[in-house]
Amino acid sequence: MSISRTLNVYLDREHVHYDVLPHPEAFQALTIAQMLRTPEKKMAKVVIVKVDRRFVMTVLPASWKVDLRRLRTVFATHSVRLATEDEIASLFPDCELGAMPPFGNLYRLPVYVDQSLTEDEEIVFQAGTHSDAIRMRYWDFAALVFPVVTEFHRSPSHDGLPDSVTGAGTGREGRVSSGPHHATVRPERGYLTDHPQ
Repeated sequence: MSISRTLNVYLDREHVHYDVLPHPEAFQALTIAQMLRTPEKKMAKVVIVKVDRRFVMTVLPASWKVDLRRLRTVFATHSVRLATEDEIASLFPDCELGAMPPFGNLYRLPVYVDQSLTEDEEIVFQAGTHSDAIRMRYWDFAALVFPVVTEFHRSPSHDGLPDSVTGAGTGREGRVSSGPHHATVRPERGYLTDHPQ
């Protein structure tokens, strides 16, 4: 499968330079970064959250975790949770599950980018499949998406603390499953606990 048709048409229409980076099938952003020999902080992962009644796309470096407590502050609400697999599938019909690109504007979703991603000249992200990534200049990405830039990450050194999650955008890495459970959300605390399949 090639990159998302929606994304491909948009990038070509906007005349933005980008490189398609094929790689062996992978479901985690960190694994993709290693395969592509890309620094983890340049590899973006997408995490879809539901804030009250709307969905929001969050984008952060592969090695960082979403801090739901910080997102509750950003959105000024206690109602912030990860999207389920079924919800993600319906939002991104032309993408493989969990491989959506960070272009929420193409899917009518607001995009929030963690400040830490803006520090590098380039950004690498999944392109709608588990076997293709795209590399482009961060500022080209920002000019196309107009993301809200804020801080909502938690460093990897805070693993296991309440209200941080690995991510919902890269296949099997910490998403809420609607089928056989890969992870369980504890709604009262809003964090994930991994379970074997």
